[in-house]
Amino acid sequence: MAPGTGEGGGWKPGARGIDPWLLGTVLLLTAAGLVMVYSASSVRAGTELHDQFYFLRRQLVAAGAGVGVMLLALAMGARGAEKLTPLVLGTAVAALVLVLVPGIGTVAGGARRWMALGPVRFQPAELAKVALVLYLARSLARKQSRLRLFSVGLLPHLLVGGLLVGLCLLERDLGTGVILALILFAMLFAAGARLGGLLAAALLALPVAWMAVAGTPYRMQRVQAFLDPFQHRGGAGFQMVESLLGIGSGGFLGQGLGQGKAKLFYLPAAHTDFIAAVIAEETGLLGVTLLLLLYGVFTWRGLRAAARAPGGFARHAALGITILVASQALVNLSVVFVLLPTKGLTLPFVSYGGSSLVTLLGASGLLLAISSSGRGVFLARGPADSRVGMATAPAEGAR
Repeated sequence: MAPGTGEGGGWKPGARGIDPWLLGTVLLLTAAGLVMVYSASSVRAGTELHDQFYFLRRQLVAAGAGVGVMLLALAMGARGAEKLTPLVLGTAVAALVLVLVPGIGTVAGGARRWMALGPVRFQPAELAKVALVLYLARSLARKQSRLRLFSVGLLPHLLVGGLLVGLCLLERDLGTGVILALILFAMLFAAGARLGGLLAAALLALPVAWMAVAGTPYRMQRVQAFLDPFQHRGGAGFQMVESLLGIGSGGFLGQGLGQGKAKLFYLPAAHTDFIAAVIAEETGLLGVTLLLLLYGVFTWRGLRAAARAPGGFARHAALGITILVASQALVNLSVVFVLLPTKGLTLPFVSYGGSSLVTLLGASGLLLAISSSGRGVFLARGPADSRVGMATAPAEGAR
C-alpha cells in the first residue's frame, strides 16, 4: 500500500491518487444535471415564481454542500464512516418516523416525505438509502464467518431493511422502498448469505408488495396506464405519453439544448423524475447514450473499488454505494422510457433535488476514499470463511 494510506482509512497526501475516472464521472453527471435542471425548469420557474433561475440556484447550493460532504467523507474514509454508522442509521430511522408526524412532515403531491429544516426541505428517505448501505457493510463485515446462519446472516438484516422499507411505504414512497429492497438483497447475496433464505424472503415479500400496489388506487391506475399508456392519456398515462413523445422527437442529435417542447407545461416533473425525457428530446440518442456510458463507468469503477478494497466494511460499502446509484439510475430510466410503471425516483446526480444530490455526493466521497486505499481484493462467492474479499492480491507497490 502506498505511504500515507491506512487500511480502509481516508485519503491523505501521499496516498494512492483518487480514481480520476470515478471522480470525473461524478462531476460530469453533476455538471450535466445543473445544465439540464436549468433547461427543464427555467420556463416553469419564470412563469410561476417569476425567477427563471430559482431551481438552478437551489441546485447549485445543494451541489456546493454536496461537494463539501464529499470532501469530508473522502477525508474520513471507511474507518470514520464505520464509526458513524450507528449514528447515521439512528438519525435516518428517527427522521423517517418524525416526517410522518403532522406539523413536522410536509405533504406534497399527496405524499408526506419532506421535513423543513429552516429554509431547507430535507427528504429523510434519501439518507435512509445510504444508512442501509453503511449498516449492512458494518454488520456483514463483522459477521462474515457466520453468514450461513439464518439468525445471524439474514434475520437481523431483513428486520432492519424491512423497517426502513415499511417506513418509506407509510410515506407513500414506493420507489425508495424498491431501491432499499434491491440494495438489501444484492448486498446479502454478494456477501454470501444463503440463497435459499433470500429466495424465501423474496417470496414472502411479494404479497406485501402486491398489497402496497393493489391497496392504493393511484398505484393500480399507474399499472393499468403502463400496460396501455395511450388508452389512459387523459389520466394516469398522461406523463408516460408525454415522456414518449418528447423522447421520440429527439431523434439522433436532439432538438438542441433548451429547445425542447415537453418541458413547456406538457411533461410533469420535467426537472425531477422525468429529466431524462428532456435530455432525450434536447440531446437525442447521442446524449442518452453518453448518459448511459457515464453510469456504466461509475458502476465499473465502483465494482473495481469494491474488488480492491482493503477491509470488509470498505468492500461491502463500496459495493452497496455502487448498487444504490446503478439500481436507481436503471429504475428511473426504465420509468422514463415506459419500461416500468411510474414511480417517484430521481435520476442520480442529475435530477433536481437537494437531499438526493447531497447524500449521493457524500456517498461518492466514501467510494473515492475506498478506491484510493484499495490493495486488490477479489470478489468471490464460496464457503463462509472465504466469502467476498478473502482472497487478497499483492499490494500495489509490490506488483
